[in-house]
Amino acid sequence: MVRAAVLTAVNAPLEITEIDLPKPGPGQVRVKLTAAGVCHSDLSLSNGTLRQQAPAVLGHEGAGVVSAVGEGVTTVDTGDRVVLNWAPSCGNCHFCALDEPWLCAHAGAAADTPYATLAADSTALYPGLGTAAFAEETVVPAHAVLPLPDGVPLVDAALLGCAVLTGHGAIFHAAKVVEGESVVVFGVGGVGLAVLQCARIAGAGPLIAVDISPEKEELARAAGATDFLIAGDDTGKRVRALTEGYGADVAIECVGRADTIRAAWTSTRRGGRTTVVGIGGKDQQVTFSALELFYFGRTLSGCVYGNSDPVRDLPAIAEHVRAGRLDLSALVTDRIGLEGIPAAFDAMLAGRGGRALIVF
Repeated sequence: MVRAAVLTAVNAPLEITEIDLPKPGPGQVRVKLTAAGVCHSDLSLSNGTLRQQAPAVLGHEGAGVVSAVGEGVTTVDTGDRVVLNWAPSCGNCHFCALDEPWLCAHAGAAADTPYATLAADSTALYPGLGTAAFAEETVVPAHAVLPLPDGVPLVDAALLGCAVLTGHGAIFHAAKVVEGESVVVFGVGGVGLAVLQCARIAGAGPLIAVDISPEKEELARAAGATDFLIAGDDTGKRVRALTEGYGADVAIECVGRADTIRAAWTSTRRGGRTTVVGIGGKDQQVTFSALELFYFGRTLSGCVYGNSDPVRDLPAIAEHVRAGRLDLSALVTDRIGLEGIPAAFDAMLAGRGGRALIVF
């Protein structure tokens, strides 16, 4: 049996209980988790902002060691260090054929099939985002694990599975930031801190962080921010004052709210680019006038998983870690056990801290 944090129903409190995991079947692997990050997407799954069948074990940002492999698995073996990939591409659908694996039509298929049962009564459990990392161990399809490159600490490597791949991809793939461009980042949580570090690696400057919490300033500056602003009605005006009156070349929105998306767009220069990383609810409506769309000539685009190909990008990110350019531990403000997940959810809702990391 395995201890796990179980979501019994949408909007219900998580229950720490024991579950029964099957042996890995054909094409599957079992992973003993070393650590798992608590992401805002997990909160969105728990409260119904994102669709989630229940009961379920949430958690999608994790790393660990392969403890068993099923028939036909050749990509990893027992004892391998791996990072969970919650959006594995099939390689065959329309989007994969367009070399856009982050839009794969079948990436979320595993989430719709029960993967384990409650130990108490054999109730079937669904894996959150197909990975179910809020547990001591999990069973996933073999293509949902990525071999961890050498030189990356296994505990901190959990962050690679979502926050860092998303942040890296937002800068280098979605927004395509180049050296010397000014960047403003809205939201200094786990993903926002990864975005700031990667923007610094790209040579961006000035690099402006915006958040509602004054306590985030130290975290933001440690990640590379040259300036820090408390969000307000005049955020765009203050960003323009820091960018020679023009506005930022690039804005990265990591919150997923209509007002911050609008503020990010307003903070960019004419011809600027706004990339939306945050996942908002369908009730969050953003409006623009036809005239301003024409006049400002700005670009507004969504960003799914950093528009990343994890197979390609993970080795590149690992090289940044080994070279000391990317500090994974700097994203973490709390190291907790499974029992600490509800408090981590509360902290996200209140806008406190960076990433909470469950350490097994």
